[in-house]
Amino acid sequence: MTALPLEIAIIRNDEAWPEDLDSLAERAVLAALQQSGAKIRGAAELSILLTNDEEQHELNQQWRGKDSSTNVLSFPQIEPFGPVVGILGDITLARETLEREAQELDKSFADHFTHLIVHGFLHILGYDHLTEAEALQMEGLETKILASLGVADPYAD
Repeated sequence: MTALPLEIAIIRNDEAWPEDLDSLAERAVLAALQQSGAKIRGAAELSILLTNDEEQHELNQQWRGKDSSTNVLSFPQIEPFGPVVGILGDITLARETLEREAQELDKSFADHFTHLIVHGFLHILGYDHLTEAEALQMEGLETKILASLGVADPYAD
């Protein structure tokens, strides 16, 4: 099996994150890449920052002007739906928010984490949910990707 020229750097700025998430994150990114139809065009790098609510709040304030934490932020460095090559961008996740949401949604931490990695990576590729049509497209793709990973539809009622 040939290794993809995609390096996924997982950075922990909060030591309370479970240690066994690296392989989950990698599987989620690779499934999103495959199911989205995006193709790696050369050496590529993605950073995933596992942080806490305090740092996520600061990032959300600085980059989105929102005075709160949030579960996931994406910082794409490639053009939407452009070539998947070079520094793709960064995904940041806030541990406390993720834990609280998983509990409120009655989902496992691992499944919610996987969903947010897929969601964040689709943003890196260019997907968004600003309009209803965009949201339906992105949610449909997320559901398909997550199903391929054995994760239930996060949008099902």
